[in-house]
Amino acid sequence: MAKVTQLLFDCDNTLVMSEELAFEACADIANEILAKRDITDRYTGEQLIQDFVGQNFRGMMISLQGKYGFEMGKEEIEHYVHEEENQVIAKLEAKAAPCIGVTEELERLQRSGKYDMAVVSSSALRRVRASIKKVGQDKYFKPDHVFSAATSLPKPTSKPDPAIYLHSLEVLNKKAEECVAIEDSRSGALSAIRAGIPVIAYVGSYHGDEKRAEMAAKLTELGAKVVMKDWAEFDTCLKKIEGEPLEKSEANL
Repeated sequence: MAKVTQLLFDCDNTLVMSEELAFEACADIANEILAKRDITDRYTGEQLIQDFVGQNFRGMMISLQGKYGFEMGKEEIEHYVHEEENQVIAKLEAKAAPCIGVTEELERLQRSGKYDMAVVSSSALRRVRASIKKVGQDKYFKPDHVFSAATSLPKPTSKPDPAIYLHSLEVLNKKAEECVAIEDSRSGALSAIRAGIPVIAYVGSYHGDEKRAEMAAKLTELGAKVVMKDWAEFDTCLKKIEGEPLEKSEANL
């Protein structure tokens, strides 16, 4: 395997605990869209997470149209995309918090100088930048090393489409085997795997041992190389992918 020189971090619920806040705002807008069409179903943020975790808002709207059999024009879609961004960013700027242990790990990685670091997200660029700035992580990533499937591509898309990872590789001038992606969702892991990038599956943001075990099994089945339950395990997980010898205590993780 080529030497790993690039780390690619998902943002939502991998770097920043943002999913629940974002889906609260998404639910309000999704319900407005359904009500306009006299569709009586309504979503809570929690229900949206269960159905659409890992998708950006544009992807969710495509899924909603398919589920309920309606169509949205381009202008209406763009209106709601912008409105969703504004509402989510307001919530993030008020309440966002880092995932436990990740900021300390980013600091350690930056000090080591061994790896380049980038963010690869489905979410809109404004939202990603607002998230990492709110929690003080923006200093670890160059501004042009923050990538968004919703914003950075000529044609907006969402994970599990691998387009955003392929775009990131091109901009960063890296081969897939030189990179490791850290993802917490099925769609995110699939996006990286389809781009040929080894994945560390982070499950620490899920509530409860049962849910973490369920997601660990799902992401491993998809092809994630190793599961990480806590950011304190990151160095050990990375060594496993790199094929480096582990200390005796690390080998038991």
